[in-house]
Amino acid sequence: MQRGRHHRLPVFGGIVPGRIGGLEFGLSTRRCNVERNGLGFDVCHGRVPIIALHFFDRTAPRKQRPARMGSIRVFRKTGAMVSALMATLWLVAGCNTTPRDETSAWAPEKLYAEARDESNAGNYERASKLFERLEGRASGTILAQQAQLERAHILYKTNEKAQALTVLERFLKLHPTSPAVDYALYLQGLVNFNDNLGLFGGLSRQDLSERDQQASRDSYQSFSQLVEQFPQSRYAEDARLRMNYIVNSLAAYEVHVARYYFRRGAYVAAVNRAQQAVKDFQQSPAAEEALFIMIQSYDRLGLDQLRDAADRVLRKNFPDTKFTAAGLGGKQR
Repeated sequence: MQRGRHHRLPVFGGIVPGRIGGLEFGLSTRRCNVERNGLGFDVCHGRVPIIALHFFDRTAPRKQRPARMGSIRVFRKTGAMVSALMATLWLVAGCNTTPRDETSAWAPEKLYAEARDESNAGNYERASKLFERLEGRASGTILAQQAQLERAHILYKTNEKAQALTVLERFLKLHPTSPAVDYALYLQGLVNFNDNLGLFGGLSRQDLSERDQQASRDSYQSFSQLVEQFPQSRYAEDARLRMNYIVNSLAAYEVHVARYYFRRGAYVAAVNRAQQAVKDFQQSPAAEEALFIMIQSYDRLGLDQLRDAADRVLRKNFPDTKFTAAGLGGKQR
């Protein structure tokens, strides 16, 4: 090997810090002479670089601390070996903190019974985790399907609607022929069907029909699918009642928007929204007010023939209507 020009490795200033548990450590290096061989690789001659690992006790009072607890010579290589040492130390420290799964040796039946007990006791967070473990451990079995539905119900009860819907959508996709599909559809409808306005809705006296109705439409779709596919299901009757409620809510929402436009002088927009409500929800009680908004809007626009036609429809279908008592020039609602 042909010797080349001598190079000196730099001396690392100070000690590179780190911590494991209650101990701190540092890395330092020593000098050596480096020569480049004929293949272009650097070779160390003379004193060999030593990477030393120094430990310090930072838990003792400052006056009682020794400068070093010890020095361990670890490698006789440079460069990447420092990173390897660091990674190994942190890996070992991390492995010691890995939690033990107490349910790893449980049979699926025991895991299911424990999850049900936790759910009945109101420990929903732990019950949800147990059902999730059971779903993976008993994959492909009826017990796994039941675990999915139980977990979706817990998420619904704890107001985790987005996660509940995700679980139910996955169930319907993976198990389209399951005997519990009717319940999955019913629960899916219930998750979206929520007439609880919450604290701020109650303080502002906000009506259900005044909120965005996308969730109501999704709920209606789930209930409708349940009634069509499983008309004899134990959940079908309640689904039909909820569908009627949703229809009236959707109609009231359209009228609410039409009323909003009318009060702000947007009469064309008010007519369009009221017409949509009459067209889509003819049997809804909200159709009466929708026709009256059409009459008022046509009157403001000077469209007398359309106004009179809407008035005739209103009187024919709602002869005892309360809206025409004040007349077209009456106070706006």
